[in-house]
Amino acid sequence: MKNLNIYIKEKKMKSEIENEMKLEFISKSANEAFARITVAAFASQLDPTIEELADIKTAVSEAVTNCIIHGYDKKQGIVKIFARLKENEILIEISDKGKGIENIDIAKEPLYTTKPNLERSGMGFTIMESFMDEVDVESVVGLGTKVTMRKVIKNKLENEESDDEFEMITKE
Repeated sequence: MKNLNIYIKEKKMKSEIENEMKLEFISKSANEAFARITVAAFASQLDPTIEELADIKTAVSEAVTNCIIHGYDKKQGIVKIFARLKENEILIEISDKGKGIENIDIAKEPLYTTKPNLERSGMGFTIMESFMDEVDVESVVGLGTKVTMRKVIKNKLENEESDDEFEMITKE
C-alpha cells in the first residue's frame, strides 16, 4: 500500500508540472553567467517581477559558483541544473559530482569558507536562503552535492487576482 501511495503522489506531482528544463555544462567560471541567465529566461514564463528574477539569478549564481569553486576544486567536472515550473513556483536543483561537503550545518554558517585565500566571503548559502523561499542541501563526501531551491512567484497570483477584479467591474 505504501508503494501505491508514493506512486500516486509522484503521478500527481508530474501532472502538476507545467514545464521543465535540464542543463549540463563544464565547471568553468565563465559558464556561471550562462547558467544564471538560462534559468532566469526559463523562470520568466511565470511572469516574475524584476526583483523576483534578480533573486533567482543571484541564488543560481551562488549555487553554481559553489559547485565550481568548492565542489570540483580546480578540477574539471559537470554541473547539472534541473528546473521545473509548477503553478506559480520554480523548483531548481543544482548538482555536482565533486568532493561533497563534510558538515552541511557548518558550511551554511555565515562567513564560513574553505577558501579564504580566494577572498571568498562565505555567504553563498546565506544568500541563497535569503533570496529563495526554500533551500535544501544534500551532500555525500566523495560523491557530490545537490542544492534544491524553491521560489514562489507572487506576481502571477497578484496578476490573476487583478484580472478577476477587472473582469467583475466590466461585467457590471
